[in-house]
Amino acid sequence: MNGMLYLKIDQNVEVDHADVTLGDVAKMECTDESVKNRLKTMKLLKIRDEKSSRYVYSVLEVVRRIHEIYPGLEVQNVGEADFIIEYESPLYNRNRWSMLKVILVCVTLFIGSAFSIMTFNNDVGIPEVFAQVYLLVMGKESDGFTILEAMYSFGIAVGILVFYNHFGGKRITKDPTPIEVQMRLYEDDVNSTLIEGCNRKETHIDVD
Repeated sequence: MNGMLYLKIDQNVEVDHADVTLGDVAKMECTDESVKNRLKTMKLLKIRDEKSSRYVYSVLEVVRRIHEIYPGLEVQNVGEADFIIEYESPLYNRNRWSMLKVILVCVTLFIGSAFSIMTFNNDVGIPEVFAQVYLLVMGKESDGFTILEAMYSFGIAVGILVFYNHFGGKRITKDPTPIEVQMRLYEDDVNSTLIEGCNRKETHIDVD
């Protein structure tokens, strides 16, 4: 048949079932709706691992499989040239250890952040500076807890909330948080490294 198929696949696609089809990973547009519906069920990958894993796949392999079904169909790729299929095992999602790991990471970050703030204050001599400022302004010795210490502590809390752009489960502004930006950059670096490493080793996936 003759026709045009537009194919768009993101760099990283997450699935939670073993039989991966083209419809699971790609967005498609075609003038012939029956062609699109048929290709949505085209099998790309059979995952045999029970644990979570990643697989690198090439759009050229996708096009080759499409042409096996529709030899005359012209395929226009508007997405990534290589992409990653990330399998998230349902058994892993139900694992209680994952929640324990999240709690452990949160506690570690809290203790580490508190320790960093305290060591910074000691390094720059914040208590001595506040004592001198209080003496110059008020004309008397500080007892160690004044309006300066209270506003400084309050300012740190407000600054953290503004910087991370979150209060509880609510976002303060529509902008992405610094953590979201860094996580996106990290994810892009990981995906690029996996794809480049696979291309250099010329690794192929078992899709039977």
